[in-house]
Amino acid sequence: MDGFVSLLHGFSVALTPMNLLWSVVGVTLGTAIGVLPGLGPALTIALLLPITFQVEPAAAFILFAGIYFGAMFGGSTTSILINTPGESATIVTAVEGHKMARAGRGGPALATAAIGSFVAGTIGVVGITVLAPVIVKWALMFSPADYFALMVLAFVTVSAVLGSSIIRGLTALALGLLIGLIGVDLQTGQARFTFGQMSLLDGIDVVIVCVGLFAVGETLHLATRYRRGKDEIIPIKGSLWMNGQDWARSWKPWLRGAAVGFPIGAMPAGGAEIPTFLSYFMEKRLSKHPEEFGKGAIEGVAGPEAANNASAAGVFVPLLTLGLPTSATAAIMLSAFQSYGINPGPQLLTTQPDLVWGLIASLYIGNVMLLVLNLPLVGLWVQILKIPMPYLYAGILVFATIGTYGISRSVFDLGLLYGIGILGFIMRRYDFPTSPVVIGMILGPFAEQQFRRAMTISQGDMSVFVTRPIAATLLALAALAILLPLVVELRRSLRARRAV
Repeated sequence: MDGFVSLLHGFSVALTPMNLLWSVVGVTLGTAIGVLPGLGPALTIALLLPITFQVEPAAAFILFAGIYFGAMFGGSTTSILINTPGESATIVTAVEGHKMARAGRGGPALATAAIGSFVAGTIGVVGITVLAPVIVKWALMFSPADYFALMVLAFVTVSAVLGSSIIRGLTALALGLLIGLIGVDLQTGQARFTFGQMSLLDGIDVVIVCVGLFAVGETLHLATRYRRGKDEIIPIKGSLWMNGQDWARSWKPWLRGAAVGFPIGAMPAGGAEIPTFLSYFMEKRLSKHPEEFGKGAIEGVAGPEAANNASAAGVFVPLLTLGLPTSATAAIMLSAFQSYGINPGPQLLTTQPDLVWGLIASLYIGNVMLLVLNLPLVGLWVQILKIPMPYLYAGILVFATIGTYGISRSVFDLGLLYGIGILGFIMRRYDFPTSPVVIGMILGPFAEQQFRRAMTISQGDMSVFVTRPIAATLLALAALAILLPLVVELRRSLRARRAV
C-alpha cells in the first residue's frame, strides 16, 4: 500500500507543467527516433547526456524514460511498413507485420502494435510499482561480499546476453573495467593509467564514453553501411482501425506478451530480444490459425510488441533498486545517474523519492501520450522516413561535438570523444558489443569498492565469498553463465564431428 501512496506523490511531481512538457518532448522524440532505421534510444539518450548539466534530475529522467518508451513504440512502424527493424527487439514484428502491410492490412498491424504496447507497458509499470519496494527490502540485507558477487553476476550475464559470443562480451567488459580504473585511486591516492596526463587524473567522464561509443561510433558504423536508394515504403490501405476479429485475436497475445516480457526484462540477464522471440513462438503454438504464420498473422505482431514494451518497463526494476543495467539504454541511463552524483540502489527510493516515483508516474503518463500520438499521427511518422540519412548522420556528429565541448570546454575531451568513437566503430565493425564497456566502466569502481570493504570486514579472508549463502549462490550462477554456453558449444562441435 505504501508503494501506491508514494506513486500518488510521484504523480504530483510528474504532472507539474514543466515535467509534463519534458514527457511530451521525450515520447515524441523517442517515437521519431524509433521510426528511423538503425537509430535507437541508447544513441539518442547518449546524445542528450550533456543536458544533465543544465536540467533538474527528475526532468532529465522523465525525458529519457519518454524517449525509451517512445522508441519501443516507434520501432514497429519501420518493421511493418518497410521491413527494416529499428532495433533488434522489433525483428520479430517485421516477420508478420510487413506481410500484413503488403496484404493491405498495415493499419490493423500498426494499431495492434500500438495498443499492445500500451497495454503491456501499463502492466509493466504496475509491476515496477509493486516490485520496487519489495526488492529494496531484500537488497538491504546484502553485505559488501554479496554486492560484489552481484556485480560479478551482472558483468557475466550482461556480457553474455549483449554480445554475439561470451568471449567478445567479456573482452568489451574488460575494456570498460580498464577505463573505469583510469584516474586517482581514492583509497591510496595513486594515479592509475594516466600516462602522465594531468587531464586524466579525474578519470574519463562517463558522458564522453557514452557519446563516443553510441553516438559517434554508431553513426560511423551506420554511415559505412549506407545504401543508395530508399527502402520501399508500403502505403497504408483501407481502415487504420481493427475490426472485431482483430480485437478477438489480439487481446490474449497482449496479456501473454506482457507476462513473458516483464519478468525477463527485470532479470539481470534480461533484455528485449529473448521475450519477443519467446512470445512469437508461443503465439504460433497457441494460435487457432497457425497456417497464417509467415503470411501475416496478427497474433505474431500483437504478442511480440507487447513483450517488447513490457520488457522495457521491467528494465527499470533492477536499474532503480539494485543499480544494475540489463540493456544498452539502461547502461546509458545509469551513466546519467552518475553524472548527477546519484547512485541507484536500495537507498535510492528513500534518498530520492521525488526522482524515483516521479519517473515511475511519468511512465504511466507517457504510455497514454504514446497511444494518442501513434495512431492518429502515423502518416507523420512515415514522412520522417524520407529524411536523407547523410544529413541525419552529419547532424548527430555535430550535436555530439557541441554537447561534449560544452561540458568542460576542453579540446582534450574532444580528442577523447572521437578516439573512443573510432574505437566504438571498430568494435561494431567486428561485432564486439559496446554496452559492456559502459557497464564495466560504471560498475567496475563500485565492485572494487565492495571487494575492498569485504576484505576489510573479513580481515583478508577470501572465503567470505563462499561462506555467505547469498554471495556463494550469485557466484555459482555467474560460473554457470560462463560454463553453460561453452559446454553447449562443445557438445555441438562434437556432434558435428561425429556427423562428418
